[in-house]
Amino acid sequence: MVPINFNHKENMKKIFKQLSFVMLLGLLPFVAQAKLKVVATTPDFASVAEAVGGDKVEITTLARATEDPHFVDAKPSFIVKLNRSDALVEGGAELEIGWLPPLLDGARNPKLAPGAPGHIMASQGVQLVGVPGTLDRSKGDIHAAGNPHYMTDPVNARIVAQHLAEAFTALDPKSADAYQANLKKFTEQLDAKMAEWQKLLAPYAGQEIVAYHDSWPYFAARFGLKLDLFLEPKPGIPPTPAHLAEVIMKMKANKIHVIIVDPYQNRKTAETVARNTGATVVDVTQFPGGVKGTEAGYIPMMDYLVNSVAKALSQKP
Repeated sequence: MVPINFNHKENMKKIFKQLSFVMLLGLLPFVAQAKLKVVATTPDFASVAEAVGGDKVEITTLARATEDPHFVDAKPSFIVKLNRSDALVEGGAELEIGWLPPLLDGARNPKLAPGAPGHIMASQGVQLVGVPGTLDRSKGDIHAAGNPHYMTDPVNARIVAQHLAEAFTALDPKSADAYQANLKKFTEQLDAKMAEWQKLLAPYAGQEIVAYHDSWPYFAARFGLKLDLFLEPKPGIPPTPAHLAEVIMKMKANKIHVIIVDPYQNRKTAETVARNTGATVVDVTQFPGGVKGTEAGYIPMMDYLVNSVAKALSQKP
């Protein structure tokens, strides 16, 4: 019979323990670097969340940049993404009311339940405009809380960024310093560009522009432009020949020569009005990536918008 070597067995145990310890140490960086999984409803919120979160967050966006945020194609895969996320950033003010609630019900994620720390309402702290005195559906697609397209005003993006930094810190306290540093960098860049944008549009203060839909009141107000005329007769109601004839008449009378159109709206309608008025049609977007040249993020998107509108306003009809 071969004698048992007890020293050999003890040595093997020691080696196994040492290897296990080394392997555990190797896994620790992956555990420590686990990112906060954040789902954003639209690309503008995703862009600001990414700027604030940096390498501490993993961002997933539901709506496409060229998609109407009111009528997003709610795919079953969205339910899986919401189920596996730590936080949800939504615009609020009924922006996503037509498609988000069923997805949240299907996701069954308590982290994203209304009132939970992971359910981040981006509109918190933003002063909404266009709050109706009464809810009358005969006036078109109106929102009880006010106009939800507030991110076209950079000042509101600053408010949202601050709110996101606070929300991310509450969910991930160990990364608080990183979130604050990222917030500081983003707001400093935004403030610097804001001064540049206001200077660029200042010569056109008080000038009128036309929009397809009432989704640009915050942009117009921030930069001193007048926006009271729309290709839609009422919000969400398709343009009619009679209404467009009235728009053309008013544009000629008031010498309005700029029409702004989002990617998901009927550009041919705007072009028809432009041909009859000598106006310029400007492709605009509320979301990074919605128009070529805006893919790099929120600030580049705003830079494109301001420069494009300023260029169109500088041209005579």
